[in-house]
Amino acid sequence: MNHSAADEQVVERLVPVWLEEAARHDARSAEEVREGWRRGALSGEAARELADWVTARVTDTGFNEDEGPAPDGPVRISVADKAAVHRWLAAQGHDV
Repeated sequence: MNHSAADEQVVERLVPVWLEEAARHDARSAEEVREGWRRGALSGEAARELADWVTARVTDTGFNEDEGPAPDGPVRISVADKAAVHRWLAAQGHDV
């Protein structure tokens, strides 16, 4: 599956936010993933965690405050952003 430059920009915008959040829960593991990211590679486990994270953090759903989740994170993540991350991960050879 191919990804676009726009997909890569979404990933570059969201990965630092994901890593920052992950570091609050497990600093050592997050640093290992960060080092892999700097080298241009994510492990299969890290790729699955990123895919799950972006799916769970979709905040731009089109729902109003009474219908859906409130955007409480440091970035807005749309359904299109989630799809871009998943496409990028698949293009990197990850099964997401």
